[in-house]
Amino acid sequence: MNAVAPGATDTDMNASWLKAPEARETVSGDTALGRVGAPLDIAGVVAFLASPDSGWVTGQCIEASGGMRL
Repeated sequence: MNAVAPGATDTDMNASWLKAPEARETVSGDTALGRVGAPLDIAGVVAFLASPDSGWVTGQCIEASGGMRL
């Protein structure tokens, strides 16, 4: 079994705190990619894990955070 550990992602669940410009700036500044994650960023990782391409990936927790705090 594999898992995905998403970073700060612009979803309904995070909307209340990400609407503050300071919060978005903090998250953007803390990520190597310089932005808040989008749902499609996480979906791509999940799609990979659900595909045959990940057939040799086992027992992993894949962080999808845009390089948070690198």
